[in-house]
Amino acid sequence: MRYIRRVPLRDDDWSTRHSVQAVAGRTAALVNALACESPTADAVAEVLREHGETGAVELSPTDVAEMRDAAVLLREVFTTDQVDVAATRLNQLLRRTVGTVRLSAHDGLSPWHPHLDSDDDAPWGEWFLASSCLALTVLVWDHQRPPGGLCASASCRNVYLTQGSGPPRRYCSRRCATRERVAAHRRSRS
Repeated sequence: MRYIRRVPLRDDDWSTRHSVQAVAGRTAALVNALACESPTADAVAEVLREHGETGAVELSPTDVAEMRDAAVLLREVFTTDQVDVAATRLNQLLRRTVGTVRLSAHDGLSPWHPHLDSDDDAPWGEWFLASSCLALTVLVWDHQRPPGGLCASASCRNVYLTQGSGPPRRYCSRRCATRERVAAHRRSRS
């Protein structure tokens, strides 16, 4: 999760943490954080705060378990390099959301932004799945390609977002790419 580029937040910039890219970045970071065998509520809350969640973040063990279940499903969107497969997986997940698209400003505490969860006080797992599906759907729609990928490093299984143009990414970070390049070089010299 330390490899997901964070969107810098300012107290006076309401819209930054609600942008599609920011929500997708939060999704990737949470999918990675929730991939460990026993994610703690404190670790998940820290990721949420790093990605702009304000106020107290109180997560129960049930909340973390539901978010982990959602993360497993969302990881499947990142594991394909085919846009049709990513879209099919997102459509399957969108059918699981319980709400309809609605706008929320959280009683004037944030800018207007879309939600797919049942209401502003929806359980964390429902919110995470719905908001993530919405952001990833917009990325597929906008770029006509999968929204991300799975790190090709054998020692790292983090997901990452694909951003911008250029050659397709294979690694979640420069660190993983360098580690793999050095390992390949060492193998070729021995």
